[in-house]
Amino acid sequence: MKKIDTPAKQSLSTRRKFLGNAAAGTAGAALALPMIATAQAPTQLRFQSTWPSKDIFHEYAGDFAKKVNDMTGGELKIEVLPAGSVVPAFGLLDAVSKGTLDGGHGVMGYNYGKQSAIALWTSGPVFGMDANMVLAWHKYGGGKELLVKLYSSIGANVVSFLTGPMPTQPLGWFKKPITKKDDLKGLKFRTNGLAIDLFTAMGAAVNALPGGEIVPAMDRGLLDGAEFNNATSDRLLGFPDVSKVCMLQSFHQSSEQFEITFNKTKYDALPAKMKAIIDNAVEAASADMSWKAIDRYSKDYGELQSKDGVKFYKTPDALLQEQLKIWDEVVAKKGADNPLFREVEKSQRAFAARAMKWDMDTNNPRRMAYNHYFGRKA
Repeated sequence: MKKIDTPAKQSLSTRRKFLGNAAAGTAGAALALPMIATAQAPTQLRFQSTWPSKDIFHEYAGDFAKKVNDMTGGELKIEVLPAGSVVPAFGLLDAVSKGTLDGGHGVMGYNYGKQSAIALWTSGPVFGMDANMVLAWHKYGGGKELLVKLYSSIGANVVSFLTGPMPTQPLGWFKKPITKKDDLKGLKFRTNGLAIDLFTAMGAAVNALPGGEIVPAMDRGLLDGAEFNNATSDRLLGFPDVSKVCMLQSFHQSSEQFEITFNKTKYDALPAKMKAIIDNAVEAASADMSWKAIDRYSKDYGELQSKDGVKFYKTPDALLQEQLKIWDEVVAKKGADNPLFREVEKSQRAFAARAMKWDMDTNNPRRMAYNHYFGRKA
């Protein structure tokens, strides 16, 4: 007679079979473990800025790095060191090009000595355009392609991204107000880029220094005056400790922006996904920087007056007109034997002719609204 298992025995048999299969599966998984790929280590890039760690500009560099690090989920990690950590501020481009650094955060004017056309992005009136318009020209008006051509001409092994539109920079910090061109004659003054040629032509004795060295030089009497950039940077770097007079408005650097560079060999080796993230992080950082600048610069502009005793003066229109006149002479001389210089200037002029007309015809006069609400006279 055939033996019939009871439900209890069937259940026990089923459990034994399941446990046996599970054990076999576990053993199989254990054998397969060595074949499972481990998580790939993050790609690490070492950057340096051209700014002291206390400057808001170095903060902007860190903001960009954090955006990349966050957007890649940690797959790409950028570390940003302050100026001088690896190379001096003015040595950044060479260090990135050679691969001593993987990248950097600075301004193109610091590379003016390699090819004067580089400084056309950052120096002068740029036909009246503000920095955001210059960035528009760079991306959509041919500037980006011209910069690739320019860097190729000097053998720079870099990939460049422009970011962060800066507001018009002050004429500078002085011992007393500057009222006319003659006040600049013989003045020991700090600036950079093509502004060196402009202030030299106006009679100043110019010395190009990186940001962290300016205030110590003024304190020791090596400089009579200097410009750097904005209320926050100037305050953090200690300008009000060595001067109580700041002249606002100037055409020497009315439309500067930052430059983020990557060593081209390192950048080209990155996956397409990483390159796309970097491209978008640059633009996200640019927008965030412009918003942060409005908040921070306006606060520090007020505190420079209320807490630090700084007196701000508007640069006289006659002096601004003189700057424009001399600037035309400077660029004519620089472009005489430099075809790339002339090509960049021609491209900027064509873009500015239509962009400036649209801007001035379209946008409201902001001072009218300010005077209406806050009672300030023009």
